[in-house]
Amino acid sequence: MIYTNNIKKIIMRRTYFLSLIASFFLLTSCSLSTKKEFIINDINIIPKPLETILNKGSFTFDKNTKIVLSSASQKTIASDFIQQLKISSGIDIAISEKEESTQNVIIFKKDTALTKEAYLFTSTSDKITIKAKDDAGFLYGMQTLKQLLPTEFEASSLQKDMEWSIPNVEIKDKPRFGWRGLMLDVSRHFFDKEYVLKTIDRLAAHKMNVLHLHLIDDQGWRIEIKKYPKLTDVGAWRADKEDLHWNTRNIKRPSDSIKYGGFYTQTDIKEIVAYAKTKQITVIPEIELPAHVTSAVAAYPHLSCKNEHIEVPSGGVWPITDIYCPGKESTFDFLEDVLSEVMALFPSKYIHIGGDEATKTFWKTCTHCKKKMRKEGLKEVDELQSYFVKRIEKFINSKDRKLVGWDEILEGGLAPDATVMSWRGFKGGLEAAKEGHDVVMTPGDYCYVNLYQGPYDVEPIAQGGYLPLNKVYQFDPVHESMTPKEATHVLGGQANLWSEFVSTNSHSEYMIFPRLAAMSEALWSEKKHKNWEDFSTRLMQQFKRYKSQGINYSESSFLISGDTKVDLEKKTISLILKNEFPITDIRYVINSED
Repeated sequence: MIYTNNIKKIIMRRTYFLSLIASFFLLTSCSLSTKKEFIINDINIIPKPLETILNKGSFTFDKNTKIVLSSASQKTIASDFIQQLKISSGIDIAISEKEESTQNVIIFKKDTALTKEAYLFTSTSDKITIKAKDDAGFLYGMQTLKQLLPTEFEASSLQKDMEWSIPNVEIKDKPRFGWRGLMLDVSRHFFDKEYVLKTIDRLAAHKMNVLHLHLIDDQGWRIEIKKYPKLTDVGAWRADKEDLHWNTRNIKRPSDSIKYGGFYTQTDIKEIVAYAKTKQITVIPEIELPAHVTSAVAAYPHLSCKNEHIEVPSGGVWPITDIYCPGKESTFDFLEDVLSEVMALFPSKYIHIGGDEATKTFWKTCTHCKKKMRKEGLKEVDELQSYFVKRIEKFINSKDRKLVGWDEILEGGLAPDATVMSWRGFKGGLEAAKEGHDVVMTPGDYCYVNLYQGPYDVEPIAQGGYLPLNKVYQFDPVHESMTPKEATHVLGGQANLWSEFVSTNSHSEYMIFPRLAAMSEALWSEKKHKNWEDFSTRLMQQFKRYKSQGINYSESSFLISGDTKVDLEKKTISLILKNEFPITDIRYVINSED
């Protein structure tokens, strides 16, 4: 009995001792498991930085972490990060104006030796240092910090059991091009102010710096002009035929009294522009002329050659003949008034005037136009368009702004100081650069994100054409045929989302993302650093960020396509299955009855 009790005591003691050891190792292993050892593949920054060096160790955020600023203007940049970190982690870090400690801090340091928009990012176990010349550099440094954190950082609710650490790194970074943009067509379909503000956030996250708003087109005038209220009273509204295909909306129906439309008040525009400024984004307005203005002519018929009442079209218009009359001085009075109000709202250096797809049928027969041509010594109507653009440019220049237009402004002779936005391939940009003009490259084959990005039968409706993710990534604004001197005139490029077939915020997101990620790297990163396989790997983490942000991004790049080859001699058929990603796991079943 005694023997038995001693055995029990020994067993109990050993069991207790072993349980202590087990508990020690369990706690130790848990503690060790929370301290992640980072490897270079854990760094998935888009767009890819110029130079990245990974060092041992990590920096961990906690309730005692502080941000030290070097100027008051940096507070908005820091506050945006602080707010999101609090939402996802519960950690509420403070802002300090003085560097009271070198431990557990994020420090913003001004470095005038750096170039515009460049930044240096260094993290050690003790602190994070971001150096930049300007606020744009500090903003991009903070965007990099966000992408070094776990993807859960972007969540809209508290994420439990997370360690908020980043690897110790040294990052040297700057953009390749100064113009890195997205165009939103808010005329064909109207997108409200809140969606525009969200888009600004997302552009900043991708280190993009231009939002081009296509405010005017045949199907809607989207900006309040106080001197001409009919532009929005009449021009901003059309018969609601959203249930019909875009190109079949010329059918008259009893329900045409129901209206579709909307516009931005001048207060809305001021808010958009001010918010964009905090994100280092320039908002460039596009006020179309001389064509794509049926909405304006519907409001004020005297602006056209015919001076006849017309309606705002609900869908596709071709050819575009109801355009401004350049023979009437009243046309230029109107446009100068409009542009004056627009330039008072948009402080951007550039004012976009469109200039594309003008069918000059009525100019050829208009008595006012003929008289103007005789007076100005013009032989062809293309020269009349050139006269139109040059006259508008002179007015814009008088306000210390620069004119930018689609490549049709080359027709009949380019205005002296105009910048060309080349959309019909690279040709217009090449021609303009040869003549010494600045260009923004946005060829449709690479930059029109209104095109399909997957098989037509499984994708939501889009414009004809096909632009997969990998082709966007191949885009280079500097054409291989350019001389070094011509290449200096390339300001950069942009993605364009025309909205004939895009009517909702969700559909707009689907068309933009992830192609915007590919565009951002095409415009930011050095050409020698671009690698599709590497980008594809980093993009997987970006998808997680999009999901956390609630972005309706497209997964078309995962869709499987097949290449079939028939060998008659060997009597074989081979099928190659693939998607856009070079490293992917494709599984298939043969002879399945399911």
